[in-house]
Amino acid sequence: MQTTFPQLLLKHAAERPADAAMREKEYGIWQAHSWAGMATLVEHIACGLHQAGLQRGEHMAVIGANRPRLYATMLAAQSLGAIPIPLYQDAVGAECVFPINNADVRFAFAEDQEQVDKLLEIRDRCPNLSHIIFDDPRGLRKYDEPGLVSLDLLIEAGQALAKSQPALFKAEVDKTSPDCVAAMFFTSGTTGNPKGVVHTHASLLDRAQAGAEFDKLTAHEEVLAYLPPAWIGQNIFSYAQWLACGYVVNCPENASTVTIDLKEVGPTYYFAPPRVFEGLLTNVTIRMEDAGRIKRGMYHYFMDLARRVGPARMDGKAVGLAQTLLYGLGNLLVYGPLRNNLGFSRVRVAYTAGEAIGPDLFIFYRSIGINLKQLYGSTETAVFVCLQPDHEARADTVGVPIKGVQIKVADNGEIMVKSAGLLKEYYKNPTATAEVLTADGWYHTSDAGFIDAHGHLKIIDRVKDVGRIKGGANDGAMFAPKYVENKLKFFPYIKEVVAYGDGREKACVFVNIDFDAVGNWAERRNLPYAGYTDLAQKPEVYQLIKECVEKVNSDLSADSLLAGSQVSRFLVLHKELDADDGELTRTNKVRRGFIAEKYQPLIDALYGNKTEQFIETVVKFEDGRSGSVSATLKIGDTQTFTPVKAAA
Repeated sequence: MQTTFPQLLLKHAAERPADAAMREKEYGIWQAHSWAGMATLVEHIACGLHQAGLQRGEHMAVIGANRPRLYATMLAAQSLGAIPIPLYQDAVGAECVFPINNADVRFAFAEDQEQVDKLLEIRDRCPNLSHIIFDDPRGLRKYDEPGLVSLDLLIEAGQALAKSQPALFKAEVDKTSPDCVAAMFFTSGTTGNPKGVVHTHASLLDRAQAGAEFDKLTAHEEVLAYLPPAWIGQNIFSYAQWLACGYVVNCPENASTVTIDLKEVGPTYYFAPPRVFEGLLTNVTIRMEDAGRIKRGMYHYFMDLARRVGPARMDGKAVGLAQTLLYGLGNLLVYGPLRNNLGFSRVRVAYTAGEAIGPDLFIFYRSIGINLKQLYGSTETAVFVCLQPDHEARADTVGVPIKGVQIKVADNGEIMVKSAGLLKEYYKNPTATAEVLTADGWYHTSDAGFIDAHGHLKIIDRVKDVGRIKGGANDGAMFAPKYVENKLKFFPYIKEVVAYGDGREKACVFVNIDFDAVGNWAERRNLPYAGYTDLAQKPEVYQLIKECVEKVNSDLSADSLLAGSQVSRFLVLHKELDADDGELTRTNKVRRGFIAEKYQPLIDALYGNKTEQFIETVVKFEDGRSGSVSATLKIGDTQTFTPVKAAA
């Protein structure tokens, strides 16, 4: 499909001008923006930016939540041949300095006062940043900064220019070809400065269209846009596929109303990382545990039935008349109301990606009739590499290569990908580009895995993270930290895990408890606590986490390849790992190396056979202030199991 994003917008506006393109919830009321209205808005913003001096090939930073005017600003920049760079709205100012300077950004769009303040705070470190355009004027009335202008004023100026030069906008749109750069996305930067991933209109739209064809998406889909626009997954689902398919994108009022908005919208096409699905299930579990005995009993009876029958039904298999009738009753009494309560009553296709999803979690959603599947991809591959067909969804694989994708496994087990959706380059970083792109067009994913007998891709870990146990009974055994971390995170009581063991005689882990789930667990046992730090160090909580670790060890003992990755010792951290403290990326990936340096005394204690260790940690609060949290952490030992030998 050889076209560009602005050309697709104009195509939809010409063919179905009155149809809803986007909806936005303001003051509790959903308001629709038609395709014709969006096209007019984009034209006026583009003309305003043109008059303000935005040049073809320039980069424009965009910071904010999903809003029609933010999407329109991105389209306006692309209409002029400029390149939008969405940045994370929850990033602190210092995190924005490198992307803005690396891309020589002069123009920035800021959603509200919070984002304006962030840009003004770093302006002295970003010498090129001369124009800041804000959308929401609340709190900004008395600001008097050079180059700071409201989007409304920019639109007014653009409207006047469009009226005096009616051919300008279309002429600019026509100058852009599919091979022109469409957007740049900065990676999370787990090991250093983030890299700017450059994508063209062709690469993004090729993958958007391939994904749409795979799942038979149409203009009748409803999507909820609630994840950060700076993440390419959100961009593909709510921007690239939105324009490729012409469906409706719904923007929540704010982050706190997403759950309510999800129920009101009832999306047909839904995407969320595993942590969102985990959070929804945790809330369901907590409510059920607090329900009356009859209701709780009915729920457990029909959920047991659903786990036996539901996945087979989703895979199109026959389950027998009696089971079908019972499942129908369960659908009337439990599954249907539950889907409705979650906001999934109309979901036709739901995807999860980014991290492995637990088998129990995966089975839960599929068992109640939600077509939850997994996909595999990255920023550099424009997301869509492997997807799971409707009747072949499994928790331990990430699907089959879709249209236009070739996959091969290198000698070291690394997955290599070739497709039309690959990045053009890392911006101003030819060395890094050469490291990931071969001369004949193959992309190094850095993921270790293999293609199974059914043609599905199975990911084990990051190639660089797969190590070896050194010394002890498991000397030389493979150690896959991410695999261990994900297996532990499948338990609802565990929110985050950091595993260590490469080059050591045993595997040990740091654990973050899920405060809501463990708090509810503690309250039902009349176990008092005075906050996260206190709850995390309760002996009862340590026993709970120990049981989870030992269940994982038991599972690992049956895996001849990873039996040596069993966890020997653990501790529960006194604070939640936080992106503001540098411990996680903005996409919630663990920065294992940074954490190892920051908490070196804890690692020394784990491997020094200590039973406890004092630690004091500096933390950043939401208002920018710093403080400290200290505690004496207990260190727990766990049972490991003799590897189970495969039958001859």
